[in-house]
Amino acid sequence: MMRCAIRALLPAALATMVLAGCSSQSGGGDTGKNGDGAPSRAAKSGAVEKGVTLGAPGSACELPVTFDLATGWKPETVEVDPGSEFAELGQQGSATMVCEIDAKPAGNIGYIRVWQAEGSGTAPRAALEDFVAGDANASAASYEVTEAGAVAAAEVTYTVRPELSDERKKERAFAVATPEGPVVVHLGGLDSQEHEEMLPAYELARNTLKLN
Repeated sequence: MMRCAIRALLPAALATMVLAGCSSQSGGGDTGKNGDGAPSRAAKSGAVEKGVTLGAPGSACELPVTFDLATGWKPETVEVDPGSEFAELGQQGSATMVCEIDAKPAGNIGYIRVWQAEGSGTAPRAALEDFVAGDANASAASYEVTEAGAVAAAEVTYTVRPELSDERKKERAFAVATPEGPVVVHLGGLDSQEHEEMLPAYELARNTLKLN
């Protein structure tokens, strides 16, 4: 079975309806995503405070890499059983989801998800191209060579169209090669506004990444 927030792995249409219902309970006016009347941390300052470091042995998700999380983001290991009815939701291209980091405790609706594939010789861009190709709703992908911390990396920005919506939303991911296979770190979000507000947390993860 998948040990994670199962709601996060529901089909996109159902997840959108659930999250939209939660959001509507926060009331009118300029309220935060968590319904407490305050804007999210990212929206207020465009920056985030460093929280825990993820990836090392003993952390919430043990990974081939380590990186810093923004304060308030909650990580949880994902275990995908290939024979389960949810298995395809934990697979994109040849990569399998291994960790999910929830932004809701920090005031946003979205996740940073970590995916891992096999093949120690796979280049970061090839890993990203395979990852994006695994999403039938992805389009307008733009790739660039970059670094994650001091590690050679590739990054992609693209858009997807959720089910039951005519508006495309922004997504992005970066990938690095490790001796255990490529690692892809992906940022989604309920919509493009949420995506933009969560970018500082994603950038913190990318800028602090180290091979484990």
